[in-house]
Amino acid sequence: MSDALDSAKPIKKPKRVLPEHFKSYTGVWVFIEHERGHAHPVSWELLGKGRQLADSLGVTLAGVILGGTDDGVRALTDEAIAYGADRCYLMQSEVLADYRNQPYTAGMTTLVNTYQPEVLLLGATTQGRDLAGSVATTLLTGLTADCTGLEIDMSDRSLLSSRPTFGGSLMCTIVNLATRPQMATVRPRVMPMPERDATRSGEVVTHALDLTEDSVVTKLVDFIPDARADKPQLAFADFIVSGGRGLGKPENFDKVFDLAKVLGAEVGASRPAVHAGWVDPERQVGQSGKTVRPKFYLAAGISGAVQHRVGMEGADVIAAINLDAKAPIFDVANYALVGNALELLPALRDAFERRLAAARARRAAAPATADTGEHA
Repeated sequence: MSDALDSAKPIKKPKRVLPEHFKSYTGVWVFIEHERGHAHPVSWELLGKGRQLADSLGVTLAGVILGGTDDGVRALTDEAIAYGADRCYLMQSEVLADYRNQPYTAGMTTLVNTYQPEVLLLGATTQGRDLAGSVATTLLTGLTADCTGLEIDMSDRSLLSSRPTFGGSLMCTIVNLATRPQMATVRPRVMPMPERDATRSGEVVTHALDLTEDSVVTKLVDFIPDARADKPQLAFADFIVSGGRGLGKPENFDKVFDLAKVLGAEVGASRPAVHAGWVDPERQVGQSGKTVRPKFYLAAGISGAVQHRVGMEGADVIAAINLDAKAPIFDVANYALVGNALELLPALRDAFERRLAAARARRAAAPATADTGEHA
């Protein structure tokens, strides 16, 4: 049985046949999401990845900006070019002043049909997901959602879109075989932020939207800001301490909060801990929760299933605490602490507290030392 399996021939990939009328499609596009004059950071992150894809294909990278007629919208073209775009497609109309699905879908599909890109990337945000699904449906093309990896197969110039599946237990790579553009959405903080280069120059192509307000079904009645000051902001935290079911019971999560308070960190959690009701769902890190890219990530009592790892493996430094020396979390950790998290978390809290207090004392003493001319 085993010998038979070992000698079995690998399954051949299906032959990819692209219809002739799609072969003229070229270029990588990134939708620049913005609201009230502020661009979403995921747009710049995607330009960074888009730059790599465009260079692999030997094509131009373009930012796509739809919005109202104010100067702030046009100024986004300069930002997109500074973050790596060679060209920007700009569509301005009062109908596009605020995001609504119908006019934005009409605008994006018009641009795609006119200028024919081979790849179109959007952020997997509320707005990006809404727009991507409508555009893909209208264009009758494929869309891969919530990707964690994007590469180019140079044998046929196809986009390889990777994402977790089956609840995060497996990774799959999806290929659009026979239509263009190849579309994908990527969650914020999955891709690294590129360096901004204000010296870059690029081309701006303006295109009019043939749509009037009378033709739009939905109307903007009022704008109510999303007041989230009291909610965890995991996606933008520089330091995160996360806990999992390995902590044993919900009361033990206090040790995670205690350490996070000392570090000035946000508190995260694994999916099992959230599903058990130990912490708020807003704190879940992973494929079905938040994707984070902090400077430091500490995982305590988290085994490290794929579902969790894809949400945090982009951290600059990862430390993990687990009783099991063979826990999968250690495969991605820079520092592995094999031991009881209930003992190590308080020890780390005390150690950091002492070190930070000493550092604050040194900073407080520095000006006095400088005034007296003394040297340490």
